Amino acid sequence: MGIWVIIIVFMILSYAASSRLKSKFKKYSQTPLKSNLSGAEIAKLMLADHQIRDVQVTCVAGHLTDHYNPGNKTVNLSEAVYHGRNAAAAAVASHECGHAVQHATAYSMLQLRSALVPLQNISGKILNIIMMVALFGGMFLFNAFPFELVLLVVIGAYGVLTLFSFVTLPVEFDASKRALAWIGQRNIVDQNEHGMAKDALKWAAMTYVVAAIGSLVTLLYYISIFLGSRD
Repeated sequence: MGIWVIIIVFMILSYAASSRLKSKFKKYSQTPLKSNLSGAEIAKLMLADHQIRDVQVTCVAGHLTDHYNPGNKTVNLSEAVYHGRNAAAAAVASHECGHAVQHATAYSMLQLRSALVPLQNISGKILNIIMMVALFGGMFLFNAFPFELVLLVVIGAYGVLTLFSFVTLPVEFDASKRALAWIGQRNIVDQNEHGMAKDALKWAAMTYVVAAIGSLVTLLYYISIFLGSRD
């Protein structure tokens, strides 16, 4: 029952943060930038200003699907951001380019996050398998393996996911910091537009904060069960 309470609470918090982000993005998409630059133009200009010539800016389908792919060195902007000429588009485009700058300058936390990706993927698959087996064949699972061993595997997997979530936070905060500094210094936005961009990125960061805290609480929950089972 306890784990379901945790899941439901953080699903609600995640939904609230995501809804707030979408609301802010919609609001700040309605005011045209005085510089009249599109998200794609802003991204290309930021990359050029940082002497990054091996990263391509592409347009991808979806809403808020923007991301930087270090594997093929692409800044992928959703259609609304790629073509948008507003504070929201400026914020998102420059933020994703912030990740490209991190990559180009070998930012340590981004390197650590990239190194954790394979472990994070494996941990996620292990948890999915355990949850599926526990749901449809719990008796088999706990007859085949000691309860404490299963808990240790779950704790280890959640430990990796939690570490990954918390390493992601400075990566995201730093990308936003770089983005806001650059769009201000380059006069991409005026003071009012800068405030809009900052607010939009704040709510984007909140989605990562909620995910990290949720992962930590879940990890502590399983640790408490393990410790209790040993008493």
